[in-house]
Amino acid sequence: MIEIKNLHKSFGSNKVLQGVNLDIDTGETLVIIGRSGCGKSVLIKHIVGLLYPDEGHVIVEGNKVDKMSMKELYELRTKFGFLFQGSALFDSMTVEENISLPLVESKIKFSIAEIEKRVAEKLEMVGMSDAQKLKPAELSGGMKKRVALARALITDPDYVFYDEPTTGLDPIMSDSIDELIKELTDKLNSTSIVVTHDMYSVKNVADRVAMMHDGKIYFTGTPSELLSSGDGTIKKFIQRTE
Repeated sequence: MIEIKNLHKSFGSNKVLQGVNLDIDTGETLVIIGRSGCGKSVLIKHIVGLLYPDEGHVIVEGNKVDKMSMKELYELRTKFGFLFQGSALFDSMTVEENISLPLVESKIKFSIAEIEKRVAEKLEMVGMSDAQKLKPAELSGGMKKRVALARALITDPDYVFYDEPTTGLDPIMSDSIDELIKELTDKLNSTSIVVTHDMYSVKNVADRVAMMHDGKIYFTGTPSELLSSGDGTIKKFIQRTE
């Protein structure tokens, strides 16, 4: 599991995280919500070791991330998959080349046959089996998300991070991505952490919701508990995002 203990982070005079406490249970889908600039992305970067806290710790499977050596951190990151908000595909590469990149760059030497097999498996999972030789410019927004998700899954990660997975997609494609997240979480038995402003995604995919506000975790609970809350701050956020 992932444990976040009294996490503080400032950038100059800007105090972004001001004592975040949160546990993420193995196998759950946790959705993190909050207004822009509240620290959601900064929190995720601490979990994967891209940022280090001023105070407090992120503990993954009993190990403090900020105390790890670079070698240990590299090993930890092999357990993480990341779906970036803008998909972050390389335009000069084919779909197959984009997805295989984490394997090619890995310290483990995979054979060409093993790479091709894994790419085909992941493309089938996301419903893009015939797209290997296409370039990103030939894909729609929803197709790019699916390819980027296949790349996030190529190393069979234990934890998958989704950064605004439905941003920029129409409602039908957003529902399709939500369904895919649920299916893959069940099939792979992975832990999913979803950062989103999309309240429909919250309802569709979350086992549990964590709302950030003023640099802390303001609320944790089920989607139904969130939506039925009488708290003024929560109600205002929901009204602005629906």
